[in-house]
Amino acid sequence: MDDAYFMQAALDEARRALEDGEFPVGCVIVGAGRIIVRSARRGSRSIDPSEIDHAEMLALRHLESLDGHIAREDLVIYSTMEPCLMCFAALTLSRIGKVVYAYEDVMGGGTNCDLESLPPIYRTLRPRVVGGILRSESLALFKAFFGNAANTYWQGSLLESYTSDQATC
Repeated sequence: MDDAYFMQAALDEARRALEDGEFPVGCVIVGAGRIIVRSARRGSRSIDPSEIDHAEMLALRHLESLDGHIAREDLVIYSTMEPCLMCFAALTLSRIGKVVYAYEDVMGGGTNCDLESLPPIYRTLRPRVVGGILRSESLALFKAFFGNAANTYWQGSLLESYTSDQATC
């Protein structure tokens, strides 16, 4: 099993979120070659959307509820969108070893932050980052989301215009 296999599982979560009218971000956390946590974005479809219930944050909460010791440095999170600064910081502080994402977040992505200019803890706990895995599949979900006038979350934003300008394969 490779990154594409696990990203497909994250895409399945994102599709479910999209079907529920939510922003199509899904993620899975993988340890020892198997999925141990699944999650999807929640709270984006209300008139006052939640900016805490991101898929990655929900996944971390679920991870914390699991019994037994899990070596977090050995875990990989697969997300259909580049984690925002909040999520990337939480993943870093949670000692997740690797972050894999599909579609770049040009508006709020946190993985390209200059960690050298941040306090020492962020420099020493830095996860490995891989982007662009199954990007076109994730892009199609975001295009579908922004193409539906009923979805008002981030309508008119830089992310929406960037997404609409992207060619799909």
